[in-house]
Amino acid sequence: MTDRFTTARERMVLEQLVRRGISDTRVLDAMREVPRHLFVEDAQQARAYGDHPLPISGDQTISQPLVVAAMTQELQLQGNERVLEIGTGSGYQAAVLSRLCSRVYTVERINILLASARKVFDQLHYYNILSRLDDGTLGWQEHAPYDAIIVTAGGPEIPEPLVAQLADPGRMIIPVGDREVQELHLLRKEDGNVVVSRLESVRFVSLIGEHGWNND
Repeated sequence: MTDRFTTARERMVLEQLVRRGISDTRVLDAMREVPRHLFVEDAQQARAYGDHPLPISGDQTISQPLVVAAMTQELQLQGNERVLEIGTGSGYQAAVLSRLCSRVYTVERINILLASARKVFDQLHYYNILSRLDDGTLGWQEHAPYDAIIVTAGGPEIPEPLVAQLADPGRMIIPVGDREVQELHLLRKEDGNVVVSRLESVRFVSLIGEHGWNND
C-alpha cells in the first residue's frame, strides 16, 4: 500500500526489524504492507512507526513493531494456516497475521476496541479476519483446532483451553509471568507431546479472564 507513511514503514522495517534479527521475508513484507498508523488514534499517527508501544482505548496498548514481528516470526507461518489471536486490541497484530495465513480468528473482551478494529479491517478489505467479543482465555472452540495461536496479553500461566485448541503439530506464543513483566513462552505441540521454550522478557497488558487474571 502506497501512502504518505510508506517511507516510514520502510525505515521501520530496516532499522527496527532487520537490524535486530527479524529475517523471515514474509513477515518483513507484511510489516511493510500493513498501515500501522490506521490502528492508532489520529493524534498518535505521527508516532505510529516509532520504536515503542503506543496507548490505545481501554487502557490498552499497540505493541512495539519489533515485538509484533518477533512473535509473528516464531509462528513460522507458510500461508495456509488458521491462526487464533487472543487480544485483538488495536487490530494491528491480526492485520499482520492476515497477510501471512489463510484465516485469522481474533477474540477481544473490550467492545470499543473490537468495534474500532473491525472498521479498519473493512477499510483495508482484510476479509480473512473473523472476530468475536468474548473471554479470550477460553479460546474459540467453534473453529478449533488452530495451526498457530498468539496471545497478546500476559497471564499467570498458559490457559489450558488454548493448549487443547492447538492443532498437532502446532505452535503457540504467549507472554507468561506477573502483571509487571513476563517472558515469552513458545509452546510446540507435536505427536501428542507439548514442549515449552522460554524466549525473552516482555511487558504486556494483563490477560483478563477465567484462565487469566481477575479484572480488579
